[in-house]
Amino acid sequence: MTTLDAPTTTAALDRAAFAREWEDWHRDHEARRADPHGFLAVTAIHWLDETPTRYAGIPGTWSTDAAGPVVELADGESLEAADGTSLSGRHAFGPIVERGGVVVRAGDVAVEVARRGGRDIVRPRDPSNPYLARFTGTPTYLPNPRWLARGRFVPAAATREVTVGSAAEGLQHVYEVPGEVEFELRGESFRLVAFNGHAPGSLTVLFTDATSGLTTYAANRSLEIDAPDADGVVLLDFNRAVNLPCAYTDHATCPLPPAGNRLPVGIEAGEKTPIERNVA
Repeated sequence: MTTLDAPTTTAALDRAAFAREWEDWHRDHEARRADPHGFLAVTAIHWLDETPTRYAGIPGTWSTDAAGPVVELADGESLEAADGTSLSGRHAFGPIVERGGVVVRAGDVAVEVARRGGRDIVRPRDPSNPYLARFTGTPTYLPNPRWLARGRFVPAAATREVTVGSAAEGLQHVYEVPGEVEFELRGESFRLVAFNGHAPGSLTVLFTDATSGLTTYAANRSLEIDAPDADGVVLLDFNRAVNLPCAYTDHATCPLPPAGNRLPVGIEAGEKTPIERNVA
């Protein structure tokens, strides 16, 4: 692995400004997590099959087959589509792409209809969920510039996919791998498999490290990395390593890190294990 230049020297950083920027970022991240219809509001996960089934707290009889999820609404029952249209009777959602989904409303409850690991699911999100009301925030390590690492994105020679496990027992996820990120941290060299990130060109790295299961969530943490520059250089800020929804609730299908994405060092940065968990 080629020796990489150190990130902006910590001596040159305004540590107070660095901490304020991190605090603003994490406050916004927690606000999205605790949105009234965010993941902490999920009350259940229902795995659909061809047997029409009713579920507590939401109207309709739900099922799925090769043509996609269907809800049969009885007289007096209705759902509201995202565009405000009222749904009644039989409504077919059509095939849903992997990791895709739509949301319909039943009063204050947002009903997520999605596809995860090749299976269709229904996940109600209720703003009155007691777990959401109890949430007081995620414990974190104090932000520290020592956990900045300049790295290099190494594109894959050809498009490839990797299959990883899931927080949901028996489920698997398939992700496209655009390449790997190599970096140095505290004098040691590492390489992690990267997935495509949320923003165009950006990357997502799922990893565990020596703190996993001790001070941080055992299954995984996630780090978003901005798109590489023209030379492939990236900056990893482990202060922004965050928990996935499975750290907070049993009603999640989060992917596990690819084989090899376990760092042998302790990354004492970013989010720690949540104080409380919403169990099924």
